[in-house]
Amino acid sequence: MAVKIIGVSLSRRELLSVGGAIILSTLAGILTAISVNPVLIFVVAGIALALLADLVGQATDQLGSRLGPGATGVLQSALGNLPELFVGIFALRAGLVDVVQAALVGSILGNSLFVLGLAFFAGGLRNGTQRFASQAPRTIAVLTTLAVAALVVPTLVNGLHTPAAGHEEVLSVACAFILLAVFIASIPVSLKGGPMSLPEDPEKSMASHHLWPLWFTVVILVAAGVGAAFVSDWFVGALTPAITILHISPAFTGLVIVALAGNAVENVVGIQFALRNKADYAVSVILNSSLQVALGLIPVLVLLSFVISSTHLTLVLAPLLVAGLALTAILSTVITYDGESTWIEGLTLIGLYGIIAVSFWWG
Repeated sequence: MAVKIIGVSLSRRELLSVGGAIILSTLAGILTAISVNPVLIFVVAGIALALLADLVGQATDQLGSRLGPGATGVLQSALGNLPELFVGIFALRAGLVDVVQAALVGSILGNSLFVLGLAFFAGGLRNGTQRFASQAPRTIAVLTTLAVAALVVPTLVNGLHTPAAGHEEVLSVACAFILLAVFIASIPVSLKGGPMSLPEDPEKSMASHHLWPLWFTVVILVAAGVGAAFVSDWFVGALTPAITILHISPAFTGLVIVALAGNAVENVVGIQFALRNKADYAVSVILNSSLQVALGLIPVLVLLSFVISSTHLTLVLAPLLVAGLALTAILSTVITYDGESTWIEGLTLIGLYGIIAVSFWWG
């Protein structure tokens, strides 16, 4: 059922997303202005960020649907992580480098393990063994493995005291430029239907009359981006006091809470597609989220940190984060390589995510 607002037809989900984002973002600003309990600000701002991320994703889809699935994938790579980008910027300016590192790794783990696992588990229970074209997931897995290597190598250089030890900042910048170069090189391929493009959704093709007007799409995208900037500032401002009050570690906060807040609502879409037995679309949406973080968001934040903050973001990570990334790359690649998924494989992915998350509870 669609509802018309200022001449624009919106589905119930779209209306709830727009209304919820406006209400909770405004509430987060009011609570910050009157300096209430930081935990309340942290929770409200976190939910508002999730809704704003969903709005950015919807507006990007609307914009990309006028240009084709390849362009949609590229637009999502460029714009889909705006809320996470703003959270990273404000956290770096606050000197919370450990939280930013954990959140970036947590975003990859959350998509590749937790969300993909939920999609396989739910889809497998409802539909049995699901099959999907394996070429795109294999290519995404290769690109993600490259990005993981860019995170692992500087950590090994530091830990093994190689001749490059002591030059971790320069090495991190070099890795960031290489990742961005690979990302830029992949754009022409994606525009022609490469790994970062999304498969055609038959229902979306049939519902082309439900496209938003271009002016409304641009307004939502700009408003959601600006809103994400303000809410991210309030969210980060409440982050440290909330961690102290709740007695949770910064590492766990970044790895689980901050990481999932940035794209929780958006990734529900991938799970819904798995439930409807559209495994191709589900796998592409979810794995592309990890790839966008690995190839785009991480190198951008590394380079920006040298401009916006006196505390620089390097790719030297805690050994447990590196181990978690390596295990994630291996297991998600093995499970998606054959183009089939079952509920037990989904449960396996969720189980690994739970083990890694619990190991960071104490720091």
